[in-house]
Amino acid sequence: MITLRGVHKSFARQLLFDGADLQINAGDRFALVGPNGAGKSTLLKMLLGELEADSGELSIKRGVRVGYLAQENAPLSEGSVLAGALAGTEDADGRLTARAKAILMGLGFKGTDFERAIKELSGGWAMRVSMARLLVDDPDLLLLDEPTNHLDLDSTFWLRDYLLKRKGALLLVSHDRDFMDHVTRAMVSVQDHKLVVYPGAYGDFLAAREAEKEKLIKAYKQQQEEIAAMEDFVARNRVRHSTAARAQSMLKRLEKLERIEVPPENRVMKIRFPQPRRSGVRVLQLKGVDKSYGANKVYEGLDFELERGWRLAFVGHNGAGKSTLLRMLAGVLPFEKGERSLGHEVTTGYFSQHRAEQLAGDKTVFQEALSANRETGELAVRTILGTFLFSGDSIFKPVHVLSGGEKSRLALVKILLEAPNCLFLDEPTTHLDMASVEALAAALSEFEGTVCLISHDIYFVNRLATHVVHVDHGRVRYFPGNYEYFERRRAQMIADGEFSAEVLPPKADVPEAAAAPAGPSRVDVKRQAKEKERLEREILDLEIRLEELAGKLADPELYADFAKVQSLGDEMETVQNQLGEKTDRLKRLGGA
Repeated sequence: MITLRGVHKSFARQLLFDGADLQINAGDRFALVGPNGAGKSTLLKMLLGELEADSGELSIKRGVRVGYLAQENAPLSEGSVLAGALAGTEDADGRLTARAKAILMGLGFKGTDFERAIKELSGGWAMRVSMARLLVDDPDLLLLDEPTNHLDLDSTFWLRDYLLKRKGALLLVSHDRDFMDHVTRAMVSVQDHKLVVYPGAYGDFLAAREAEKEKLIKAYKQQQEEIAAMEDFVARNRVRHSTAARAQSMLKRLEKLERIEVPPENRVMKIRFPQPRRSGVRVLQLKGVDKSYGANKVYEGLDFELERGWRLAFVGHNGAGKSTLLRMLAGVLPFEKGERSLGHEVTTGYFSQHRAEQLAGDKTVFQEALSANRETGELAVRTILGTFLFSGDSIFKPVHVLSGGEKSRLALVKILLEAPNCLFLDEPTTHLDMASVEALAAALSEFEGTVCLISHDIYFVNRLATHVVHVDHGRVRYFPGNYEYFERRRAQMIADGEFSAEVLPPKADVPEAAAAPAGPSRVDVKRQAKEKERLEREILDLEIRLEELAGKLADPELYADFAKVQSLGDEMETVQNQLGEKTDRLKRLGGA
């Protein structure tokens, strides 16, 4: 499909590619890896035709369609979510419309969102529409630059499964190691201005690179010993008449010798969280908390406790209340009823993607970091910035010119400088590269305080979590261990019929009797309570069926049978209508 042969590309004095070769065939699944600034984005732009190689050959087979999802700045359309997903398709029929709906639902949209205007969405949700449009179009080669950045865990799993079933070629840039290992079969490493293919997963790539590095260092040391011996011979013998000819010959060999070079080590983040002041055993407690957004009651009578040293990962479906719980615990989101109490000597720090966006654009990196804690000396601030790869003159860059990854790192620096002993992190790995994710995970593993986090990066969660908290319809449940243990335990509980009861919506409080004569009778109250329970069960069943249908419609192989697609699309529309009717009825009864 695509061939790169002997490609050379540079910008000013920076050499990116020198004699780079790569072949992408139909069905290939590559992950593009390499340090920041190595040329990954440049390669994508050359494949798209937005940049030309300085020399060499870059050929694309006639008729091959290439689709690209940028990391940021999705173009916003004036139309609806569904129209946006179908944009660019000519004469969208029932098959394409059903496909678009299934993909949108897989990416976290509800049926009621299909007619929403895209301009009303946040940047992250607008990116999901762009991704849906790309998947509906189904090009021969997908170029995806950090596609999970704006997805939650459920949507990440859906996209992972979708890409696994898809037959087209894929070239992926991602910091999410688990996602990358699932959807690709080989790594394309940008190294030494070349493109080198390593079959297997990312761990296989690291092992191969380490073996190559050890072999190269061994050969380098051996050559250096030989060079030293040859130079010593020349120095001792070039002035002697009897050995001068041999010395001259040795000198010519030295001059022609192809020297082995060991590439410099790539700079990576080496984070050191200052160990915080020790808090009490009970770090934080929520008691009897109610939280609603308008008519949508998220939590009612919630009790929650957090103990010192725990590293909790919050998981649950999109809209289950994970971020709401994290923000209430962090003290950045008020609630209508109940209380939040901190334990002895507890100080908190909160990170979200929005915090990175709220940095002062007119300040320099150094000024913004210094503003986090005026008691910290300038030398200490410079040192901490250096561990986050801000060194030299880069600390004087204006914040507004920073990349998404640099802003995330700066926001983490500010939290670190605040020196909390309880951290609340909402998607902290977004915009970080893989080496930075690894460094952050290592630092948090050694952090002696308490950590609560939400992340779609399974590798990151498995590295850190000592507990998983499942959040669903206002209820929370603790599971000791990491995400892998939670998945195994949940599957076992579902098989034993123990898990379904935990995910039902909380039952509304039913008064024992009406206080006023004009109020409903005891019989009416009981009848309404039973109807609420029935509606809740039916709504849950419909939501499950809707997810099943969306999963079936997301299978690219299904679209060979138009009649089956049409039938499933019709059923999905019927289920959506039933779900809307029952949800409206439940709201009228005072339910969720």
